[in-house]
Amino acid sequence: MGKLDGKVALITGGSSGIGLASAKRFVAEGARVIIVSPRSGAVEAAVAEIGERAFGYTGDVGRLEDLDRIYADVERRFGKIDVLFANAGVIKLEPLGGVSEESYDRQFDINTKGVFFTVQKALPILRDGGSILLCSSIAHFTGTAYFHVYAGTKAAVRAFARNWAIELKDRKIRVNCLSPAVIETPLAFKMGISPEALPDLTVQILSQMPMGRAGRVDEAAAAALFLVSEESSFITGTDLCVDGGLGQI
Repeated sequence: MGKLDGKVALITGGSSGIGLASAKRFVAEGARVIIVSPRSGAVEAAVAEIGERAFGYTGDVGRLEDLDRIYADVERRFGKIDVLFANAGVIKLEPLGGVSEESYDRQFDINTKGVFFTVQKALPILRDGGSILLCSSIAHFTGTAYFHVYAGTKAAVRAFARNWAIELKDRKIRVNCLSPAVIETPLAFKMGISPEALPDLTVQILSQMPMGRAGRVDEAAAAALFLVSEESSFITGTDLCVDGGLGQI
C-alpha cells in the first residue's frame, strides 16, 4: 500500500529538479500527479517520463489568469486535490548595487506572489484534511552575499507557512515548508552568475557543509513525501531543512 494511495497532488515547478523528483516519488506511492510549469515542452517530457498517472499544464504561477485557467480545468477533471506542493521558484544572484527592478520583480512574482496565489486559488478545490507544502530555502535564515533578493522571497514563504497553518487548522489542512540548501538541480546552475564564477561559489558553499556535498533531488523528494503524507500527521507550520547541515551550524 502506497503512502499516497488515491490522492491527487499538484506540483508547481514540477517539470524538473525537486518538483520532478517529487512527482515521480508521489506517483510511486499511489498518487495521481498534476505538473505545472511555464515550459510546455518540459511539461510534456515530464509527463511522458512519469507515465499515465501524471498530467500536465503549462502556466506561469506569477500570472493569476494562468492559475485561474489551470484550477478551473483541474476541478473539472479531478474534482478535488489532496496535496499541493508550491515548489516553483527562480533565482538570480547579483551584488546589491547591481539588482535591477526587473530582476527584483521577477523573483518576487514567482517565489512570493506566485506561492501566495497558488495556495489562495487552490483553497476551493483542496480537500479538508489535505496538505500544503511550500518550498522555501535555508537562505531565509542565513546570510550569503548576492542572495539578498532570493532570501527575501523565501523569508516571506516561511512566514506564509506559519500563518496559513493557523488559518487553515479548522479545515484540518496542514501547511509546512521544505528548505533545501545546495541541491543538484537545473535551478542551481541558473543563478545568474557567470559560468566562470560558478565553480568558485560552489566550492565555497560546499566547503561549509558538514556533509561536504550537494544534496540529491531524490533526497529532497523523500522529505517532501514525508511532509505531505500521513507519516507527518502531527506536524504543521514547521520548516524541514534538507541542507546537509549547512544551515544548522
